[in-house]
Amino acid sequence: MPEHAQIEARTRAQAGTATPAPRRRPKNRKAQIATVAAEAFSERGYHGVSIDEIASAVGISGPALYRHFPNKYALFRHAVATLAEALEGAVGELDAGDESDPADVLDRQVTALIRTTIDNRRTGGLYRWERRYLTSDDRGEIRSRMVAINGRLAHTVSRLRPDLTHTDCVLLSTAMLSVVGSITTHRAPLSTRRLQQLLLDACRAIVAVPLAPDVPEPGAASTPQGLTVANKREVLLHEAVLLFDARGYHEVSIEEIGATAGINASGVYRHFPSKAELLAAAFRRAADRVAVAVGSALTESSTPAEALETLSEFYVRLSFEHSALMSVYFAEIGNLPAHHRSDLRNIQRLNIEDWARLIGELRSDLSPVECRFLVHAALNVVLDTGTVMRFRSTASNRRRVQQLMLAILLGGGRSAEPRG
Repeated sequence: MPEHAQIEARTRAQAGTATPAPRRRPKNRKAQIATVAAEAFSERGYHGVSIDEIASAVGISGPALYRHFPNKYALFRHAVATLAEALEGAVGELDAGDESDPADVLDRQVTALIRTTIDNRRTGGLYRWERRYLTSDDRGEIRSRMVAINGRLAHTVSRLRPDLTHTDCVLLSTAMLSVVGSITTHRAPLSTRRLQQLLLDACRAIVAVPLAPDVPEPGAASTPQGLTVANKREVLLHEAVLLFDARGYHEVSIEEIGATAGINASGVYRHFPSKAELLAAAFRRAADRVAVAVGSALTESSTPAEALETLSEFYVRLSFEHSALMSVYFAEIGNLPAHHRSDLRNIQRLNIEDWARLIGELRSDLSPVECRFLVHAALNVVLDTGTVMRFRSTASNRRRVQQLMLAILLGGGRSAEPRG
């Protein structure tokens, strides 16, 4: 040992201090970075998170993070792809021959998806809302994985329900995936064991739904056609919602919104002081419409079952006729200014509570928290199955989605009281 090192060692020994161990980079550093980033992206969105924030949360510098990922997009893509791969792997491990009991196979497939989603609950929002920020090639790759998962479920459903068409089987498998994925849209606590059973029972109820006949309606449009709106504020709000839904809040500028509405940027600011205020106005509009639907259902009904039937019908119609507005309502709340976000989250919670209270009166086997989980699942299914149907607002499409909602909320073997 060199003399200076010997002197330093003796000095440390006399002072009672040990020689510090050399710092070593954790072997799982890349996985740590990926986990922290995925949670941040899921909670605050792709544009709401910086590389420096992620690095700080991990306890490293920005340059150190770049040794593992060349840029933020690479980190984002890794996070989304990891989730899709985990879900595909969970189902892929359960391939069984057609001689197996389809009910048992479906239970195992759904349970595997539920467990994987619970494990990734804090990052699950990435696939649902943030995937639009991927490049077209990457988005196509992720979509292919999800289509493969859906196809495996649909095949099992077809064996269990040979009376259904392939399209119907895909609809039911989409609804089941939506139920499982709904737990990523909120943070309500529930024991893992109870949550697994609650979601599995809801998926079983979906598979048993006697779907209404799919009756095509020639000329039915995905959005209702009407007279031209002359109010410039309303035109701006309408065009902003369409753009936010198609490309995401951060990818749209005030200038684009104004150009689409036929108004220059300075004209936009006469109606809305900022893009954030435009988004807040869209949320207020959606919240008001949901509140009206809830209030109408309650005042027009004499029993909880009748109110639930009415409310689900109103909600499905609202979602189909204003699909872009409702999608923005659920997808973009994290981009609202803080002073708006708190108020609007409270409004959303109150709407959920109204639904949950009705469920609780009809299902004494469920706790209030469990009722709220089912409400989130049912609302999620409306947007996901509506997307599969391209929100084509035919009576049969709306009735089918309503049937799925009621199956989730009421469970197998139950039904809301028929009206009229």
